[in-house]
Amino acid sequence: MPTPDNLPRVVIVGAGFGGLACAQALGGKPVQVTLVDRRNYHLFVPLLYQVATAALSPADIARPIRRIVGRYKNIEVALGTVTSVDTAARRVRLSNGSELPYDKLVVATGSEYSYFGHPEWAEFAPGPRSLEDARRIRAQLLTSFERAEVSPDAARQDALMTTVIVGGGPTGVEMAGSVAELARHALARDFRNIDPRRAKIILIEAGPRILAGFPEPLSDYAKRALEKLGVTVITNEAVESIDAKGVVVAGRRIDAGTVIWGAGIKASPAAALLGATLDRAGRVPLNPDLSVKGVADVYALGDMASTPDEHGAPLPALAQVAAQQGAYLGRALAKSFADGKPLPPFKFHNRGNTAIVGRNAAVFDFGWMQLKGWFAWVMWALIHVYLLVGFDNRARVTLQWLWAYLTYQRGARLIMRDFDS
Repeated sequence: MPTPDNLPRVVIVGAGFGGLACAQALGGKPVQVTLVDRRNYHLFVPLLYQVATAALSPADIARPIRRIVGRYKNIEVALGTVTSVDTAARRVRLSNGSELPYDKLVVATGSEYSYFGHPEWAEFAPGPRSLEDARRIRAQLLTSFERAEVSPDAARQDALMTTVIVGGGPTGVEMAGSVAELARHALARDFRNIDPRRAKIILIEAGPRILAGFPEPLSDYAKRALEKLGVTVITNEAVESIDAKGVVVAGRRIDAGTVIWGAGIKASPAAALLGATLDRAGRVPLNPDLSVKGVADVYALGDMASTPDEHGAPLPALAQVAAQQGAYLGRALAKSFADGKPLPPFKFHNRGNTAIVGRNAAVFDFGWMQLKGWFAWVMWALIHVYLLVGFDNRARVTLQWLWAYLTYQRGARLIMRDFDS
């Protein structure tokens, strides 16, 4: 029987949906696993926009990595950032100077927002990609209303109560609906000199329609639902510039207290460390078994990888894709270590794509069937609660959503920085 010293060594970089699923699939198997992440928690990214709009607190959608994998004696956790990968010597170097040898390396570091050649826009238009981003957006949103409350100038008040969301994908749509409900309901009774119900929420999409990845009838429904909430939806117009005071769209200036980015994404910088040829979005091209093309014994998962479907088109950057890849790879590696056979090709099973628009309004696309409205909204809530890691997180989120549904209030309206008018 192999001892811990001569067991196969698997290093997994990234404890998102893909990396965590891979580690859990290897848990309890005759394999030594090291799970590396720069943060000590797993984050449920699809609900970050609810932290940004004060519907949930950070602890509701994050859970310590060690607590998740603690029951597996063959998994250790290393906190740090990967600075280099020596694929010839099969070693990973971390920011603290330590090195991790591996027999198989799995990289699942996700993605970050792409500002389409304008990295300077990130300073003025954060996107909900991390807890830090979400807290920054929340602070900016709430501070803008506070500044409007003490401003004697009506035009200045209007600008401060204007929120611009760039990008009409699921993130932008969900953010727009949530900001509208925050202003129209949760903040409506909190101020004396302004009426938050007059707030302007503007969603800008450069393409012909929002939710372009969904069937057109669902996209049209989402647009109508947003407009019912008071959101102004602008399509076929691109943002030309962003600064501290707002945006310029198709030559028109829109002054805004808050600008939120939800447009394009690109692979995390870790993709460039693998020595593979990357595509235009910075993603790593993969073989059918999720191994990196041209690099031995290295695998990539999730948003940072370009994984072809059965038609050769890359799979979308969705949590369910990363989670399925991670679970497949963990099981396949464990089996391959045991029998010495090569890994079978990965097959993605589409379990549906969904986006929430607002209260009692969501869309759900299963490919063979589409849902919209209240039933889709209930399904969205049930699925997201189910996918949260940990019973306590599920219970907290369920109770907070129920309370918010009954009272129209949000309990996480804290500005975690000093107010400067």
